[in-house]
Amino acid sequence: MSVDPFSDVLKLTNAEAVVTGGFTAGGPWAVRFPGRDKIKFFAVVKGSCWAKVEGEAEPIHFETGDVGLLAKRRSFVLASDPSVEAVDAMELFSGKGRTMATLGDGSDFAHIGGHVMLDPTRGGLLADILPTWIHTRAASPQATVFRWLLDRLIEERDVGQPGAQLASAQLTQLLFIEILRSHLNTSSLMPAGWLRALADPRVAPALRLMHGDPARPWHLEDLAKSCAMSRTSFASHFKTLAGVAPLTYLTEWRMHLAQRALREERTAVASVARSLGYTSESAFSNAFKRINGSSPTAYRSSLLASNGDASKESHEGELTDGLLNDDI
Repeated sequence: MSVDPFSDVLKLTNAEAVVTGGFTAGGPWAVRFPGRDKIKFFAVVKGSCWAKVEGEAEPIHFETGDVGLLAKRRSFVLASDPSVEAVDAMELFSGKGRTMATLGDGSDFAHIGGHVMLDPTRGGLLADILPTWIHTRAASPQATVFRWLLDRLIEERDVGQPGAQLASAQLTQLLFIEILRSHLNTSSLMPAGWLRALADPRVAPALRLMHGDPARPWHLEDLAKSCAMSRTSFASHFKTLAGVAPLTYLTEWRMHLAQRALREERTAVASVARSLGYTSESAFSNAFKRINGSSPTAYRSSLLASNGDASKESHEGELTDGLLNDDI
């Protein structure tokens, strides 16, 4: 299988999409959802609605099969008409374990929603390069895939076949990937970053080389040659798209891999250094401190010290989400 930087980043950030519930509605209706520090998404599986997103000048019309993804902390309202007064989602879905609700007779509209969980340390690698708002329409080239995924998600939820929970999780993850793929293939307004560089066929080969063998001592000439460009043209074009110079990107990617190794493995710092192409532990430590602000040893120690507090906060958060499910 060929090198896939897109999958590399999703795995590194532990991106996991989760459907948390939904609602049906009939007649005039509107629901206000609070801003949260999570990537949130929703899909219209029946009918249509208007979405009023905080910071957006005009409401956005959603039709059956459309999917919206909100990557920044913004509140939003879903409504049958923008003029309808909204009820608060916190009230609508209050109650332990409540994930579905009905407004009116529930005959006109159906919605499912959820959020994307990211590693608290490395999640910014994905979240920070996404626009505030992505609207993927049912009429997009991915329409057939979206429709199939949404139909299957609803079937798994309603029928309750054995393995429904795992099947729904896999389908939701694929839905999230398809949203990002659609954005990658159609957006011309992406901010500078790895995703924009990957979308450009002129520099994507260099990105794949660096991800395929990050320990190799890549030179600018090697990377430029893979893209059939001169060193000057390649360096300039790559920096415009990725926001950093090619070899700076390589160093930063190595440090992301180093963070994962230091966090998830008990490997010696010297071994981590060798696995990433550094000939000495001191050279690796200097690079790590330049990027992360602390030495590898201090970084690992801080993680160990904070593990207990993080576990406690996670447990308390799960209890709160169970009582007030505002991620619908």
